Formats: sequence, C-alpha cells, structure tokens
Amino acid sequence: MNKPNTPPSFDHMNTSTVLEAQHISRRFSEGALDVSVLQDVNLSVAAGETLAIVGASGSGKSTLLHILGGLDLPTTGSLNLLGQTLGGLSASELGDLRNQHLGFVYQFHHLLPEFSAIDNVAMPLWIRRMDRHAANAQAQTILESVGLGPRMQHRPSELSGGERQRVAIARALVTRPACLLADEPTGNLDRNTADLVFSMMLDLAHSQGTAFVVVTHDTQLASRCDRQLHLVAGSLQD
Repeated sequence: MNKPNTPPSFDHMNTSTVLEAQHISRRFSEGALDVSVLQDVNLSVAAGETLAIVGASGSGKSTLLHILGGLDLPTTGSLNLLGQTLGGLSASELGDLRNQHLGFVYQFHHLLPEFSAIDNVAMPLWIRRMDRHAANAQAQTILESVGLGPRMQHRPSELSGGERQRVAIARALVTRPACLLADEPTGNLDRNTADLVFSMMLDLAHSQGTAFVVVTHDTQLASRCDRQLHLVAGSLQD
C-alpha cells in the first residue's frame, strides 16, 4: 500500500461517525487462566466530539484504547474507523491506517531522545514520505500553537515534563487525524500543568474537527469532555 504525501482528503467535520465499536469483548487465556477484561462494549464517536472513558486502575481502560486504536484485536466484536472494518487487515494495512487517521498520546511522552522537538513532531509526516521542508513547516506551526515555538530545536532532555507532553500532543495532531486516542495523558503532571495540557488537547481537537477519546481515572478532567462513560468490571456504563 502506498503511503500518501498529504493528509487524507476527507472532511472530519462532515463525517458524522468516526469510530464505532460493536459488541467488543476481550479475553486473555493462558493455560488454566481465563480472564475476561472487556464485555460487550459498544460505543460510537462523532467527528469533533470529546469523550472521556473513566475507570479505576485495572478496569480495562488501556485494553479498550488499544483495541480502538487497532493495536490489539478483540476476542469478539467489530471495530470500524471511518466506515472501514479493521478486522482482517494485515499488520501493514493497520499501520498505514493508524498513521493516516489516528493520533496517540500516552501517560509517558515516548519522544525520541536524540531528536529535537520539531523532528519528533515531524516524524509521522516523514513516515508518510512528505517533503522534509513541508513536514517541518507543518510541525513548526503546530508546535507554535501549543506555545513551543521558541523550544522546537530543544531535545526532550532539555524540556520540562509539561513541555515534553505538549510535544507529544503536537506529534499526535500534526497529521490532522480523524481521531485522537489518549491514555492517562496528564497522569505524570501536576494539577496546574495537567489542566493546561488538557485544555490544549481539547482546543486543538475541536479546532481540527478531530474526535477525541481519553481514558482516565481523573473525573475532574473527564468532566470537561462533551460526554463521559464509565468502565466498570469490563462493561461501559453512562
């Protein structure tokens, strides 16, 4: 499959349902061990919508997010991204789909330490084989939008925790994905920095028409999303 040189052409604002999970379950079996982590999970996320999935540690939040992002396969059920079913795709096809349409932010920033902030942000565009000058210009624009224009040549070791997470957010959104998936994205930050970083994520998602799904145990941050669901014993509840 050829990698495009430009972001996908569909209009997120005019795509009502971006991500849809139907009857998702996930079991882990090894020898006599058989654990059900997710049970009959159904959800639909619209373009530009911000959704928080709240649950305690061990409730299956990360497992669900990995399935929504095509990083893990459900035991049963189906997942659709922009109307395309992920089941049955090859690893290469899933990788291309993630690069084109999904963005990921984790509790730890996962930046490449030997690269500058702008290089880290431009990396997904380089993977698409976009022209280096155009990719860097796009990366610079989004770094400036998160207040890191003066810091874009700094390496991660030269940035604060909040700045590193802002670089990670910029990297996730530089491709203008259809959906941004975030796993406890402010878990390593103090409250003031967490509020600032979360606000930037919401603002950028809304301005780009990007669907935003965050899994968190932080009810205060979750309350700022358009909608909240609770994951209890592997099941989603309002």
